[in-house]
Amino acid sequence: MTTLGAVYRPQLPPENLRSVVLAAEESGVDSLWLWEDCFLESGIAAASAALAWTSRLKVGVGLLPVPLRNVALTAMEAATLDRLFPGRVTIGVGHGVQDWMGQVGARVSSPLTLLREYTHALRALLSGERVTVEGRYVKLTGVALDWPPAAPMPIYVGGLGVKTLDLAGEAGDGTILDASADLDRVRAVRASREHPLVVYVETDSRDRAFVTDLVSRVAEAGATSVILQQSAASEDPEGFVRFVGSLDGVSAQHAG
Repeated sequence: MTTLGAVYRPQLPPENLRSVVLAAEESGVDSLWLWEDCFLESGIAAASAALAWTSRLKVGVGLLPVPLRNVALTAMEAATLDRLFPGRVTIGVGHGVQDWMGQVGARVSSPLTLLREYTHALRALLSGERVTVEGRYVKLTGVALDWPPAAPMPIYVGGLGVKTLDLAGEAGDGTILDASADLDRVRAVRASREHPLVVYVETDSRDRAFVTDLVSRVAEAGATSVILQQSAASEDPEGFVRFVGSLDGVSAQHAG
């Protein structure tokens, strides 16, 4: 079954998040996704608030830029959220925008190596392991979470390049594709792995027939979750998530 979600873009003020979260909860949206884009909003802080305001809504953070965050810190934050709100949190990691990483002095010469090391270490920490690793970028000595998730927490990996997507299939528990991915890319990724595939789709349309068809085509291409996002210039995010909630079940009906 394919689920349907929406994005709260970080270009929107943090103080507007609550009304959108409540609209998503009330309208039946399966999941609301947040981005940690520099230098806008913290993905983890926003996710914590969204989860605390709701009782049912699932919240995804995709993506967290790994050069910006020590892996032990990400593991601590993810585990805390999962223990506070079991089964309602999805964490995705990725390269981040390289120019932004350069601005904060965190850019690395091999983003792929960093992402591979980071993902393996993060999964191990969230599985409750004590981790010692001396990688090119990730270095941990006897690190273990005192409060790991009650069950191993899945980690999603996002990207668009072939090598990054290969890494997502190898090291991740799920893959995230951004809105630049076309249907052929969705089909190719689905053909190469069995795990969950989250696909962002940008539209400002409120035409139910058009959006229903759009969601159905992405679902049929292999997405397990279709996440609708408005363009950065669009307004009325609360109305948008209520519209997404009104489409509940559309993608599931057409998923093959």
